[in-house]
Amino acid sequence: MRIFADYDTAGDDVHHLSFGITLATPATHDALVEVCQVAEGFGFDSVLAVDHLGPNRTSPFSVLNLAAQVSPTLGIGTYALNGGFWNSSLLAREVQTIQRMSGGRLVLGVGAGIIKQEFDLAGIPWTPMDARVAHVVSLLDDLKKMLAQEADVPHPPVLIGGTGDRMLRLAAERADVVSVGGIRHVPGKATGNFRIIGSDETAERVAFVRDAAAGRDVTLNAFVQVVAVTDDREAAAAGIAADWEVPQEVVLDSPYVLIGTAEEIAAQVVAAHHRFGFTSFSVQRPFLDALGPSIALVRGDA
Repeated sequence: MRIFADYDTAGDDVHHLSFGITLATPATHDALVEVCQVAEGFGFDSVLAVDHLGPNRTSPFSVLNLAAQVSPTLGIGTYALNGGFWNSSLLAREVQTIQRMSGGRLVLGVGAGIIKQEFDLAGIPWTPMDARVAHVVSLLDDLKKMLAQEADVPHPPVLIGGTGDRMLRLAAERADVVSVGGIRHVPGKATGNFRIIGSDETAERVAFVRDAAAGRDVTLNAFVQVVAVTDDREAAAAGIAADWEVPQEVVLDSPYVLIGTAEEIAAQVVAAHHRFGFTSFSVQRPFLDALGPSIALVRGDA
């Protein structure tokens, strides 16, 4: 079972690249079962629960517990918990429970929270980024101590994602999996407004992570923002560029935007692996069917 695995990027072995899909907000038990089964059929390695507030949102650990029972071979993970919603004791309880129930399949993704409106909904103060990052550090420190007191509960691998310096530095120093998120806040706009980054900025962000890791062995994950199946890459890229208000050339060259036929999308995944060192790729639920057929092509199983 692969969850997030690291492989030698110097060679040509892409058979074992790993793929994760977020579960978004499954409306029913049957809907969740279907997503897990379809993902497993395509060759996805893990299903990932999100942590948001608002109408029709679901509990991340409740969803993962069911997913673990439905698909005993899939990895499970959070992508990513909003650290601001959690205190250490409650998080430790959830983590040790899901680890017991799933046979130790959890990858714990944790972030600082980037949407002010969700903090407002929870009645939690919206603090400066430095304070939110410090809270994540405290959570990780406490969790390590608390899980050490549990009998036969493995500490899950930790995933930390981001694009800015503070979160990527923390990820490089503390995480097992560093997810370079592919979007950045648009200066001058309210929180929640983002732009996709291109290949040059991705290369700079990956280099930043490598430097901050100071020799630590970390897995690099790419959280892909858009997957578009089409016979006309140029036309699709133009529409995506307009939606995100970025130049078309950024979209066409970004590892976070996969556009084309199944074969072209597979080639872009392989190119991102070799160019940037990504060994795992995650996408959101709406792109399950778009990315799925390319996984077998990437691995040479088609």
